[in-house]
Amino acid sequence: MGMSALAFWKAVVQDKSNFLERVIGLLDESGFAYCVIGGVAVNAYAEPVVTMDLDMVLGRAELAPARLMLEKHFKVQEFEHSLNVYDPGSKLQVQLQKDVELSEILERAERRDVMDLVIPVAAPRDLFRLKLAAAMEPKRRESKRLKDFADLRRLIDVFPALEAEVPAELRSRLLL
Repeated sequence: MGMSALAFWKAVVQDKSNFLERVIGLLDESGFAYCVIGGVAVNAYAEPVVTMDLDMVLGRAELAPARLMLEKHFKVQEFEHSLNVYDPGSKLQVQLQKDVELSEILERAERRDVMDLVIPVAAPRDLFRLKLAAAMEPKRRESKRLKDFADLRRLIDVFPALEAEVPAELRSRLLL
């Protein structure tokens, strides 16, 4: 019998402390509204790829209380656009996005299977728009931008109608 997707992901991120399940469990048990965005969310709709981080959005008023709760269990570091949550027993990094405008995508999120976990995931069109914005961010590192292009392409392959939303200046980069 082969290795499960979750076991594989946890092996790659060297999650020896069940950090991933603990974070999700704490958010679920505390009743926080959240959803996964970024590359992990794209994995819910397309062929999965492995990433070392898990990007999440919380409800408008929930970031501060979630931070207080998570700080009791993990190391939390604040950055300009996110709160990053770490655990010494894992190389996985959970990034809670601070942009309160993103909380509007929660109402369109649905629980989906992602690497053998059933968690709330942003809707495909929301993910696509977030990835487009990231890919067009002028200060973004080129290595991150290339991952964004790959995620955009993966979403277009599954949802061809999204191709119409690609700006002309990005079409050639996405091989459209």
